[in-house]
Amino acid sequence: MPRYADSERHALADLLLTRGPEAATIIPEWATRHLAAHLVIRERRPDAAAGILLRPLRGHTERVQQAMADRPYPQLVELVRHRPRWSPLSLPPVDELANLTEFFVHHEDVRRAVPGWQPRQLPEDHQAALWKRVPSLARMSLRRFPAALLVQAPNHGEATGGAGGEQVRLVGSPAELTMFLFGRQRVARVQLVGPTALTDQLRTAKLGL
Repeated sequence: MPRYADSERHALADLLLTRGPEAATIIPEWATRHLAAHLVIRERRPDAAAGILLRPLRGHTERVQQAMADRPYPQLVELVRHRPRWSPLSLPPVDELANLTEFFVHHEDVRRAVPGWQPRQLPEDHQAALWKRVPSLARMSLRRFPAALLVQAPNHGEATGGAGGEQVRLVGSPAELTMFLFGRQRVARVQLVGPTALTDQLRTAKLGL
């Protein structure tokens, strides 16, 4: 079975080296070295990783991430490239479940930060692997949005989300839906169908886990 989490991990590491430590990402406050540091502490520093989701711990996370970002860049990228042996996230089934979307999105964060970028033409089984995570991602990221969201990926399926009300359809490939639902609406190539006020609101809403 293909390991798409690994393929995204290695492709991202290659791109990080090509772009260098101060290159832009689509996250305004992060250069490439900050993005790399985020990925390293997520897998290798559980004491700091908790602050990624828990606001009271965020100060510690930010200090550890900055210290990690200040390390020699080639060394930092090598830590991104290789899964830690001791981490629960490194177990093959868990790795694919927990890391595919994480590394795909951050790979695209770097790819799409330059003018003239184009979506990758991913094989259908790679798209299918991303789609498996879209329904739960839609439920989580859209749970407070004031509409009934129908999320559609042609040839892959449908999912729902939102708090109810007027319907909005969000249509795209699994890859583009993943970017959109992770809060990358600005660079996600999707189609939105519904009342203009709601589609405009959705394009700028704070989405993601």
